[in-house]
Amino acid sequence: MNENHDHQHQDLRTENEIKYGDLPEFMDFEYLRKIAASNLATLANLASAPKAPTNVGIEVKDLTNFSTLVWKAPEGKKVYGYQVLVRETSDTNWQKSIFVSDTKTTIPYSKDNFLFAVQSIDQLGHASLAVFPIPIR
Repeated sequence: MNENHDHQHQDLRTENEIKYGDLPEFMDFEYLRKIAASNLATLANLASAPKAPTNVGIEVKDLTNFSTLVWKAPEGKKVYGYQVLVRETSDTNWQKSIFVSDTKTTIPYSKDNFLFAVQSIDQLGHASLAVFPIPIR
């Protein structure tokens, strides 16, 4: 909603004394600084984190209001535990984070109404990328 389409996705040109295109004079450098700092912090966290869990799956053989997730520990840096991320299917943001130390957990959320992902966590709280589970029987 804040985009100025005169300065985005345009060939550089001037028409009727209006400049079109992505030019330095239209750049908000303070905003760019904040985004670059946020990206750097995210990359630093990921560089310090253990690798993401592998073979993440969700058991679908039983119809219950609980969900069982399983995965394998990643190779490399020692993992302190895992975060199971939970959100309603209609939400775009993770709503809950459940810490577990094992590579299998059953949580009181239905796979019909919630989405899940699993992250590896080190002792300092650095989190890997989140991995969505695939259905398993």
